[in-house]
Amino acid sequence: MSAWSTDIIQRYGGPGPRYTSYPPAHCFHEEVTHQDYLDALSAGNAERRPLSLYMHLPFCEHVCYYCACNRIVTGDKRLATPYLDTLLAEMAQKSALVDSQRPVVQIHWGGGTPTFLDDGQLTRLMHQTGRHFRLLDNDRGDYGIELDPRTVTRSRISLLRGLGFNRVSIGVQDLDARVQQAVNRVQPYDSVREVVDAARDFGFRSTSVDLIYGLPWQSESSLARTVEQLLALRPDRISLYNYAHLPARFKVQRQISEAALPAPMEKLRMLVRAGDLFADAGYVFIGMDHFALPSDAMAMAQSSGTLHRNFQGYSLYGDADLLGMGISAISQIGALYAQNHRQIDTWQSAVQNDEMPVAQGYVLDRDDQIRRDMIMSLLCHLEVDLAAFDDRWAIQTTHYFADELAALAAFERDGLVRRDGRRLHLTDSGRLAARAVAMCFDRYHSPADTVRFSRII
Repeated sequence: MSAWSTDIIQRYGGPGPRYTSYPPAHCFHEEVTHQDYLDALSAGNAERRPLSLYMHLPFCEHVCYYCACNRIVTGDKRLATPYLDTLLAEMAQKSALVDSQRPVVQIHWGGGTPTFLDDGQLTRLMHQTGRHFRLLDNDRGDYGIELDPRTVTRSRISLLRGLGFNRVSIGVQDLDARVQQAVNRVQPYDSVREVVDAARDFGFRSTSVDLIYGLPWQSESSLARTVEQLLALRPDRISLYNYAHLPARFKVQRQISEAALPAPMEKLRMLVRAGDLFADAGYVFIGMDHFALPSDAMAMAQSSGTLHRNFQGYSLYGDADLLGMGISAISQIGALYAQNHRQIDTWQSAVQNDEMPVAQGYVLDRDDQIRRDMIMSLLCHLEVDLAAFDDRWAIQTTHYFADELAALAAFERDGLVRRDGRRLHLTDSGRLAARAVAMCFDRYHSPADTVRFSRII
């Protein structure tokens, strides 16, 4: 990462999709129907594909000024009860349409702050999930939950482990007091350490922490101090996200003073310094924003060629149908994407009327599926065997992607992409520009999208 030049950053670091889906979510439309959802579920049943479940739990007690998530900020715990009732009704609705023998290989609870729910509500949600779906025992699944260290204690960590969770993702963002105050997320280092230690003590097999660079008052040296403190805890995974300041789209970000934001070159120095610290500590750069210890399942999946991406980011189970539940949750079922209503009242009304609470989505055609396979292979495996790709799709990539492959010439000249016969590789330097390479194969990307997406770097 330290070998990156300013010229390369300026050329390839502009705005672009994160490719948690292809086509990206801005292509979703309202023509996706209840029947599309039923047809997709039926096809998944016929193929006996495994399942991945996502629960969106949107409540937060405090607002973080950088946040762009669909969340509800409130101190009123009573609001969780009707939301949970509707979530369980949606779960019952969808599970009735799913073959009961299909195993749930992955669960993720996100938000918001899932641990806004009290212990009884957390227990109820997991127990009802076990009633409606075939959960795996003996830690054979990947069952994760996002944690705010301010909302959990050692006893709650123990409860979550007892409920079957084996992976936790801890929101940290930054440990500098001035930065924390500027983004309205104050949490001492000790609170983070206690959660990481408890997760390890209770046998969670993977602990990840989230960081953000580009926040107000951050600098290369201040972020380096945060990274060094976290490396002392030795989490299994670390995510380092680029803060996208888009106050026109996300009103809460207007609480952040633009004068306090670091300059673009300072952000670059932060990224390079943090990446070097991760590398020196033995972490593998998975790609985009993610680092993992070589012993972690994510790093091993990339090494074995089984890593995938979906709406939760990198995933170990790309062959699973993802069922999203709760407001704004997105399902990915075969060739269908379907996003729930973003507003609680609309979502509740649809569920109460026994309708799929789908607001928008997308049904992929064959070309979309071919391009999705190419883009996800580059982002996850960092290479594509073009001969195997041709066999898989019964095409000739040299003709099918003639223009796209020609567009890679500039990346090759800059040492970001390498071709070895019929294999296409991202180099070590090219990993940081993986999204820019992927955009070459995106038929929906246009210059007008610059106002929609954050910068790649």
